[in-house]
Amino acid sequence: MEKKISLSQTVAGIIIILALFALGMYVGKLNAKMPMFLLAGFGLGYALTRSRYGFAGGVKRIYIRGEGSLTKAIFVLLIITAIIFMGVQWKAQAGGAVPAYLAQQGEKIIPGTQNVYFTNLATIIGGFIFGVGMMLAGGCGSGTLSDFGEGQGRAFIAFIFFVLFAAPGHWARQVFDRTAVGKIGYRLHIPQAIGYVPALIITILLIGLMYWGVLRYEAYRKRTGTYKDPKGDYEDFEQPLPDTLPRTLFSYATYHKLFVERWSFMVGTFVLAAFAVFVMVTTNKPWGVSSPLVTLDVAILQKLGITFSPENFGGILKKVNGGLLADGGTVRNIGTFFGCMVAFLLANRFKVDFNFRFTDACYYAVGGAMLGFGSRFAYGCNIGAMYSAITSFSFSGWIFLISMALGGVAGMLIFAGKVNILPKLNLRCQIEQNRTQAQKK
Repeated sequence: MEKKISLSQTVAGIIIILALFALGMYVGKLNAKMPMFLLAGFGLGYALTRSRYGFAGGVKRIYIRGEGSLTKAIFVLLIITAIIFMGVQWKAQAGGAVPAYLAQQGEKIIPGTQNVYFTNLATIIGGFIFGVGMMLAGGCGSGTLSDFGEGQGRAFIAFIFFVLFAAPGHWARQVFDRTAVGKIGYRLHIPQAIGYVPALIITILLIGLMYWGVLRYEAYRKRTGTYKDPKGDYEDFEQPLPDTLPRTLFSYATYHKLFVERWSFMVGTFVLAAFAVFVMVTTNKPWGVSSPLVTLDVAILQKLGITFSPENFGGILKKVNGGLLADGGTVRNIGTFFGCMVAFLLANRFKVDFNFRFTDACYYAVGGAMLGFGSRFAYGCNIGAMYSAITSFSFSGWIFLISMALGGVAGMLIFAGKVNILPKLNLRCQIEQNRTQAQKK
């Protein structure tokens, strides 16, 4: 029997799209570029939800399930984006542009080099804190934002504390960088040292090495019987429908194909890459998520009477005074939030979920706080400090990746079984049990 479309959720999704169109026209009057930020955010959010894509999952899935389908998709995303960003940056440099950290007033900046951060101890500590936090919160910066848009109560709690601790993390990094220890570090846009082609080759080789490592690890987990097939991920309603169902233009089968059937991680990779490139070419800056949350935090805390010094928050105060809807990053995050919500509404699966214990809620809050503080202490989250930094050929991106991954693994080892989103996992015990059962057979 053919399923029916839930008109209430579909209509709600359409209404939100129309409201976003109206919002786009409004913010376009404030700044002509704002509609592009909104559109990019919507596309990124829709793709994240439709393909169930998450950068935190790239660490979590491979460890818990033993399969790296998402991890490998993220590696492909990095390579595709790096290739295109190389062309954008190379062309800009040929036209006289220089890295952002070397630019004098009035000089053109190579797009993406805004994410070439000074790498010091704070990058390592912040990345590690962020990694632990994303396991407790159930997602990274983009993941928390998308899960919030999907109606997850867990993400709602994590998001609140993410925002509240973003400003303290930013302040701590500003103070730390002025200390003697904070000044010990390195900043490098790799093409400035070895050229664009060698930089791209090294990037691809490093990602290829990690890809090979995931394949080897998957093979090990299969041999030990601790590998979980990714096909078990898909819920029944996300699966492709049987070919026996009618597929006329206005049939449920057509609607299901267009709005309900889950995209693979690789499809998500190509759509995310397209929108990430769109962000770069339309704004001359790469995609970022956590920086606008500092602006939001400062705007909220100022309303509560808290003051911020221009020494540590000068640029952010300027954005706040200009209005949140005139800040591109904030508008893009709004688009991401509603892009995720629309994806769930059109799929008729939106549901507000607060089905968890108070203890779990406390862990989500701690995780959100660690995400907020860690992301700003490291100058970014999995998007700005890792994805956009690596694909913009920043040395800092690789250091953040290592620190974040180690933090993620540590978070799973320490908190597995203590919070509902981290199942207890004892690989050694499972392997021994599987060996014993195999010997008995």
